[in-house]
Amino acid sequence: MRYEEMKYPIGVQSFEKLRTAGMCYVDKTSLLFDIVQNVNYGFLSRPRRFGKSLLLSTMEAYFEGKKELFEGLAIMKLEKNWIKYPVIHLDLNAAQYRKPEDLHGMLDVKLTSFEKRFGREPQEKTPSDRFAGIIRRAYEQTGLKVVILIDEYDKPMALNLGNEKLQEEYRSILKAFYGVMKSCDQYIRFGFLTGVTKFSKVSVFSDLNNIDDISMWNKYATICGLTKDEICRYFDDEVESLAQANKLSKKDCYEKLRQRYDGYHFCHDCEGVYNPYSLLHTLSKKSFGDYWFETGTPTQLITLLKQTDYNLNELTDGAVSSELLGSIDSIRENPISVLYQAGYLTIKNYNKEFDEYTLDFPNKEVENGFIKYLLPIYTNANRSLSQFAISKFVSEVREGDPEAFMKRLSAMMADTDYRILGDAELYFQNFIFTFFRLLGLYVDVERATSSGRADMIIETNSYIYILEFKLDKTAEEALAQIENKNYALPYAADTRKMFKIGINFSSKKRCIDKWIVRGEEDG
Repeated sequence: MRYEEMKYPIGVQSFEKLRTAGMCYVDKTSLLFDIVQNVNYGFLSRPRRFGKSLLLSTMEAYFEGKKELFEGLAIMKLEKNWIKYPVIHLDLNAAQYRKPEDLHGMLDVKLTSFEKRFGREPQEKTPSDRFAGIIRRAYEQTGLKVVILIDEYDKPMALNLGNEKLQEEYRSILKAFYGVMKSCDQYIRFGFLTGVTKFSKVSVFSDLNNIDDISMWNKYATICGLTKDEICRYFDDEVESLAQANKLSKKDCYEKLRQRYDGYHFCHDCEGVYNPYSLLHTLSKKSFGDYWFETGTPTQLITLLKQTDYNLNELTDGAVSSELLGSIDSIRENPISVLYQAGYLTIKNYNKEFDEYTLDFPNKEVENGFIKYLLPIYTNANRSLSQFAISKFVSEVREGDPEAFMKRLSAMMADTDYRILGDAELYFQNFIFTFFRLLGLYVDVERATSSGRADMIIETNSYIYILEFKLDKTAEEALAQIENKNYALPYAADTRKMFKIGINFSSKKRCIDKWIVRGEEDG
């Protein structure tokens, strides 16, 4: 067991502060060395709080030749020269960017700090002209090529996904600003940008077409986030303490960590990673929680889902092209790319023949938080009441009381404010997806995958429920389909009690107008 209490780098974005304070650092420097040696201009997209800022700070320390900070790390065996380059590190994360002058103000503050060091010429008026002047003078004054690091490059645009006019103004400014790196290429040793979202090369990056987007490169898939091996190597004692505090075996504790925080895949056929923010909070507090989700709710993304009349089944059942997944320029037509880039969805499967991805929620923390956030939209209750309804619903399912949970389900749909939900069929589909996806976090729920399966199958330790839904037909027809297509056949030898439930939803009444429950003793 470790006798010294571990210092967790929660919220620490400075590599120098982390190392001098003796905090735990999961060594990613061999990957960092590979990037700085093999990439001229790079871009990395990762969800918030995944360590992007710390990565850039580590790059800054490396390029400033601060060898002493890297003692004991892998890069010490790889780097021999430790040259001190001039580094221009810009972080666009601080402002809210509600009006055009906000971006100008932020850039002015950042550029002024470097102009105090490298100077400014009178003719340099625009942010792009000033940026180019700084780069040129930094090279001329030091005799060394310049390193440019830009953190949260997309923050001004990402905060205004629904404001096309402001986005266009920001796009115009940033396009010229980032394009400086191409026009000043002869003065630049290395350039790297990070952000959550990727605006394609036809917009912000069109003047920087020599950039390598490494976001989905297999060999850099684990540059941010924590792998299972890294957790075992660096935090095994802490996992044991977490297990003891929660009365779990060590094996079960690792499994619970996996279910709640693992599962992020940033390319196909690559190792998954754990959410570092949630994992470190869990180990530090010795308590499982939705730490990442609670630091930023997806209000803007939910608004986009509503505005685009998105069918929520497409979140996890639909195929997504690599072109769509890699950009958010078509967000008005399909918001799924920004949900992926923001970390609410991740890659589960890849079809090489058609270059298509299948997505899903990465883990229980994200699924639970996202679906709970959706639920009040489809039920007119507030979040606390929705959670109460879910707990009662789960209890009734586990206790074998189908009439009670069908009454509750019907009441929740009937309470909805239909004026904000548009098309009745889409509302019906989205309600079913949202509610039963959340239910699936507590009991085993399967959705239909072919015409040979019922719409919904719910399993508990003692009961099996087979549900068939109809829209503007009859509950009798739904029940008959369960019987006629032998949906119960796979459970013929199962000793659990079975319920077959036929349900009809009326688009005119906009509610469940009838259901029929048949238990196995009913014949």
